[in-house]
Amino acid sequence: MSTEMSTVKKAALHNLGCRVNSYEMEAMQQSLEKAGYEIVPFAPGADVYVINTCTVTNIADRKSRQMLHRAKKMNPGAIVVAVGCYVQVRGEELAKDPDVDIVIGSSRKSDLVKELRRFERAEAERAGRNLPASGDAAEGRKTAEAGSAVAEVGAEPDGEEVAAAEVTAAGGAQTDIGVWNRNTSYERLEIDRTEEHTRAFIKVQDGCNQFCSYCIIPYARGRVRSRQPEDVEGEVRRLAASGVREVIINGIHLCSYGSDFSGEDGGKADAEDGSGNGRSCRCAALLDLVRRAAAVEGIERIRLGSLEPGFLDEELIRGLAAIPALCPHFHLSLQSGCARTLRNMNRHYTPEDFQRVVGLLRRYFDHPAICTDIITGFPGETEEDFEECRQFVEQIHFFETHIFPYSRRRGTLADRMDGQNTEAVKRKRAAVLHRLDTERRKEFLRWYIGKPLQVLFEEQTVFEGRTCWTGHGREYQKVLLADSRDLSNQIVTVTPLQLAGDDALLAM
Repeated sequence: MSTEMSTVKKAALHNLGCRVNSYEMEAMQQSLEKAGYEIVPFAPGADVYVINTCTVTNIADRKSRQMLHRAKKMNPGAIVVAVGCYVQVRGEELAKDPDVDIVIGSSRKSDLVKELRRFERAEAERAGRNLPASGDAAEGRKTAEAGSAVAEVGAEPDGEEVAAAEVTAAGGAQTDIGVWNRNTSYERLEIDRTEEHTRAFIKVQDGCNQFCSYCIIPYARGRVRSRQPEDVEGEVRRLAASGVREVIINGIHLCSYGSDFSGEDGGKADAEDGSGNGRSCRCAALLDLVRRAAAVEGIERIRLGSLEPGFLDEELIRGLAAIPALCPHFHLSLQSGCARTLRNMNRHYTPEDFQRVVGLLRRYFDHPAICTDIITGFPGETEEDFEECRQFVEQIHFFETHIFPYSRRRGTLADRMDGQNTEAVKRKRAAVLHRLDTERRKEFLRWYIGKPLQVLFEEQTVFEGRTCWTGHGREYQKVLLADSRDLSNQIVTVTPLQLAGDDALLAM
């Protein structure tokens, strides 16, 4: 092996959290590759470990800490980098953690390579001057060079700064956190390809202005910031050229896409007063983006990430229905089917509003897949409130319902509310909805038995001892097909004959 090759640094990456995080991790990986790093599995032997953290629940916090400490144990001499949302809200703790060498906040992920180079230069200078080795924070090896942010978390700030974690320099890791404010711009991250080859997630928006009472994300991600449509279109073209046939347009609060282009508030005021004024204008930016993506040669399918029901109106839905590439697969964030609980959550719609949106989707699309999220055991939720929620969920007939027992988040308004439910109550209510979800999922899939489906096949799997291709229909039904041909990344029309377990269709 040449001397040049032997000096190539090996980087291992681990992602936690949402699909936006996954996109950002892909972008960071590709930036490392362009800088000459070799990407290796997250196992002993790497020179650099990058953990893209999550803070949406207490469990996510714990997993983030565990992965950081695991990385340092795998190679005590490696550089351990903490990136992302957990960093943004708990940066002060991480800056003092001896297992963490570099701390980068949610809006500085594009600076990963720069921060690594800076750290490596500093380490080389210290080694040349015979200063303390890695891990001796007491001797001042670690430095904090980014500004600190406001420490108070728990309510929408009145001033320009939006809450993030305070980071101190004394004994802490090299940090680059940043302060959220109304002038923070969209951070440019890009990918040229995706590991899945068939479909690609594209991040077009960051931040959230809604401040739901249970949610830490506005403090971890800051205010709404949108990516320029020309930039998005360029990425879609590159991905299509690499063979991608389906793109999923994602954001932290996707319905706010483009609201910052004209200096609007991302929809919060309209959502609160119920007037709906300007909603179509804001959603028009998202509609225009979908049209741009659909016009790219090679892109045959487009899906949308999670949508806020209070922002959807007939004009938007009618416009989406006119785009042939738009898949009739919609994730609408419900959180609760109880009106009182929704008010306590600071969600800006009612169950009736939600039901009206579902009705519009079913009017303009033939048997669309409607998916949602539900939080069980929110503070103050009584048995009567939960029963109201259960009945509403049963009435809507969702394709998929993602159920989460309420996770108490330090610093949020809900954390200080009376009527905190026990973990046992949260789990019991979640189990009720899980059983309903299984029934409704099978009900939705049975509707397609005997009906032709266009399926984009992705990979091979084994079902009941047979080798099958697996893929998804336009409504995101999982389909298995026993076929000896190479169907990878091919769209084939098949007819399902029966259910394959609780969550798939089998075609012969």
